[in-house]
Amino acid sequence: MSALSTWTEGQHAADGVTHPTYRKGSGPGVIVIHEIPGLTPEVIGFAEEVVAAGYTVVLPHLFGTPERPMSVGAIASVLPKVCVSREFTTMATGQTSPVAVWLRSLARSLHAELGGPGVGALGMCFTGGFALAMMVDTAVAAPVLAQPSLPFPVGKARAADLNLSPADLAAVRERAAGGCQVLGLRYRGDRAVGTRFETLTHEIGDAFIRVEFPGKGHSTLTEHRQQEGVDRVLAFFAEKLRR
Repeated sequence: MSALSTWTEGQHAADGVTHPTYRKGSGPGVIVIHEIPGLTPEVIGFAEEVVAAGYTVVLPHLFGTPERPMSVGAIASVLPKVCVSREFTTMATGQTSPVAVWLRSLARSLHAELGGPGVGALGMCFTGGFALAMMVDTAVAAPVLAQPSLPFPVGKARAADLNLSPADLAAVRERAAGGCQVLGLRYRGDRAVGTRFETLTHEIGDAFIRVEFPGKGHSTLTEHRQQEGVDRVLAFFAEKLRR
């Protein structure tokens, strides 16, 4: 049986951009944004755990082949395409990836349908910072950054950059000051994350909840899964979305 066979396929359009989506579950809304190379079995498996915890989960399909396992070949087939895509800012500093506009629209739509204090948004690796960009919109009440890796950490400036425009960074600061917390997960030795956790602590202080694991792993919730990380994410969603 296909890993997505029990999910309802749909699509969402915003600002002239359309992406497929997969949806499952009931309860408060959570958007889980996949890492490179795409909607792997591990990403889908994590999303199933969120569904089982009592949430309506939406999986945007932004790139790659759904259900293709993680492998060097799968990464190699996707990475060049996303690096040249206009939807993703991979090298420039002080810019928000354009896909954030589409993701914010998806969050607003889900929140308008389901109600409650807002929706959760979780990004991983290449998409890790997108949940922070989504936080600009008040529809997002529980942003989670799992090993955020954009822009690629080539040099000190990129390693510290949050993949946000100055205006969006100001909006994030304002929401954090108003009580919206941000959960971040990483391995301490993960070079792909650069010094972004230090930047987040500097910019939003105690509103940034740092969950750090020893070692040089990368994918905290999937390939190099830490159960403590999964538990912290589910507890964060429960605290923020079940009021």
